[in-house]
Amino acid sequence: MGWLPFTSSTRGDEIRSGTAIPTRSERAVCWAARDAYYGCLDAHNIVDASKEPGASAAAKACPEASAAFEQDCAAAWVKYFKQWRVADIQKRRRIEQLQAEGAVEANVTSSFAGGGNISGAGGKAQATKDDIQAMLDKKRG
Repeated sequence: MGWLPFTSSTRGDEIRSGTAIPTRSERAVCWAARDAYYGCLDAHNIVDASKEPGASAAAKACPEASAAFEQDCAAAWVKYFKQWRVADIQKRRRIEQLQAEGAVEANVTSSFAGGGNISGAGGKAQATKDDIQAMLDKKRG
């Protein structure tokens, strides 16, 4: 890209193509452009702007936000953020559907018995049967 003396390339072009790593401030500009783009898509009820018919609807409804998003972010990031948005919306909708059907959220935590001490190459926990029973009794109250 910019390694030949007769080739001209801007920093933005290098970031978009993936040949340069964005700085913290450049990432912040990208994220702000992404958030503005998402806001425009939300305002026009467009979920998937990477496939038709959402892509043409997004181009028509949000041309400035789309241009800024694609200009300020790496191409791979644009693709990722568009896919992430669709997956996030689908996840939220599924959670809302489950809650409407009466599902109850379960809080899940994990820990190793005996405080997580692992010894030897076999990776066996050092907890004894009494340690595990004490832990179960404590959880039962």
